[in-house]
Amino acid sequence: MKIAFVGKGGSGKTTLSSLFIRHLAAARIPVIAVDADINQHLGAALGLDETEAAALPAMGAHLPLIKDYLRGSNPRIPSSGSMIKTTPPGEGSRLLRVDQDNPVYDACARTVELDDTTVRLMATGPFTESDLGVACYHSKVGAVELCLNHLVDGREEYVVVDMTAGSDSFASGMFTRFDMTFLVAEPTRKGVAVYRQYSEYARDFGVPLKVVGNKVQGPEDLAFLRDEVGDDLLVTVGHSDWVRAMEKGRPARFARLEEANRIALRTLHDTADAAYGHRDWERYTRQMVHFHLKNAESWGNAKTGVDLAAQVDPSFVLFEGTATPQPA
Repeated sequence: MKIAFVGKGGSGKTTLSSLFIRHLAAARIPVIAVDADINQHLGAALGLDETEAAALPAMGAHLPLIKDYLRGSNPRIPSSGSMIKTTPPGEGSRLLRVDQDNPVYDACARTVELDDTTVRLMATGPFTESDLGVACYHSKVGAVELCLNHLVDGREEYVVVDMTAGSDSFASGMFTRFDMTFLVAEPTRKGVAVYRQYSEYARDFGVPLKVVGNKVQGPEDLAFLRDEVGDDLLVTVGHSDWVRAMEKGRPARFARLEEANRIALRTLHDTADAAYGHRDWERYTRQMVHFHLKNAESWGNAKTGVDLAAQVDPSFVLFEGTATPQPA
């Protein structure tokens, strides 16, 4: 299952995504955590110190390796240099699975210990001073989008992505790659403004979206969110002494998280799990191709010097049972 956490900057989406990752890991469910935010804080929220978080490999720096691995023996892609972030898989492509070892994870993922279990953590890498004026942040998350396009995942395995703040997540087709998107919203006008933007895009592309109310302090906050969000409001989260201790670098064992917040996380899990029954791999593949052709026409063909529409394998549909060639 592929899950995104989105929301306004400062809404608490990184904290909520880290709690959901801990919840899944505590249930012994395989998890890959991905920090795709321009401000890289997911590692710290999962307990890494500053030095460990700064040492996480940047996926963007390994993009040539990622492309070369995923290309496999796909005859429609003669070279990895012609691949862009939206290149779809086809016959001969290598695919990623959550609970496996492969060169992409070897280069880009690091194991994070959470109490008595572990998760894999991947990060796009921060937007640095050297990027100013020559790159946009969306070029960095291209590695994440390419990996999601080549991912086959089942019900009891999760990829949880902490997305960039605000509506910037809609600058590419990556927002259509998820089984469920949780939008974290504070009970403020700014908090629900991002929801309005997201809900319009999500509706147009059939993207499942639920709102998690955060920093809710009483009945008035709850009523405000219900008035503004309606049936999309799934659950609310209030103050947490456990989170405060975690933010100070002194987290207790996850089992000591407040019961109300543990119930909220179970609701997120149940909602994500229920989305499995609505998976439509054909639509998922069509949307992948749609954004690839759109990118090819707008900038991809000019950048690579080839007709990227030729990369589309019209008979290929990505689904759980798709076989992937093994490395030679």
